[in-house]
Amino acid sequence: MNLHTALLQGARLLEDGGIVAPRLTAEVLLSHSLHCERVYLYAHPEQELKEVEWIHYGRYLHERLQGKPTQYITKRQEFYGREFRVTPDVLIPRPETEHVVEVALRVAKDASRIVDIGTGSGALAVTLQFETGAAVCATDISPAAATVAAQNAARLGARVGVVICDLIDAIADGSVDLLVSNPPYVPAAQREGLQREVRDWEPHVALFAGESGFELYDRIIADAGRVLRAGGWLVMELGFGSLEHVRGRLECWRDVRVEPDLAGIPRVIAARSGTALR
Repeated sequence: MNLHTALLQGARLLEDGGIVAPRLTAEVLLSHSLHCERVYLYAHPEQELKEVEWIHYGRYLHERLQGKPTQYITKRQEFYGREFRVTPDVLIPRPETEHVVEVALRVAKDASRIVDIGTGSGALAVTLQFETGAAVCATDISPAAATVAAQNAARLGARVGVVICDLIDAIADGSVDLLVSNPPYVPAAQREGLQREVRDWEPHVALFAGESGFELYDRIIADAGRVLRAGGWLVMELGFGSLEHVRGRLECWRDVRVEPDLAGIPRVIAARSGTALR
């Protein structure tokens, strides 16, 4: 079996199985089996697969057909130009979350102390540490997720401390210039409507936020004023349909602004604290 034939057969299997982007997925899984870049497959189409490579490729195809996300198979996902390790213990970083970074850099580019709430893979925390040079702390309630975040920070060389706690319970009063978060925001009632890759594979603690989907937003906003210094910023990703509720909770904050994503959907909300403590 050469690379060209393996790629064709894999793409056909995935297409028949209803997998989105079957050709691209087959390329990613085959190159992962060979520990090479995708371009290598086209530069060496006649190369024969070794038995171990064929075994790995077959297993990866089977896992994807069962709904396992490609990123959990390859254990990799790019975010803001850097490659992060991901496991089923953390959400897969989405391109839309890069808007949180962009907004944070605009409103608080001089922040010297940043906290990423519910860090998961550490994508936001690591990215902001590199982009600002600030002291960054990442929190997560999941010890397994915190381990992944710490490993990503160490592997990439980012100065990020990771704390296992519930939201910002462990953060000192008035100690932070910038809070960022991509919190859980899916209402529990919407579970069955999610794609199976999300519903069956990504960690529920990082997905669901009570019956309304607003529970974590409310808790973060209620405690954010305690940890922010005067004039500090809170920047959060917005879930679909959450804008009005979250904006209502921020009515006593200053400089509230909403940023859309490339599709025009409200994606990020930012607001400024007026006092050091509340």
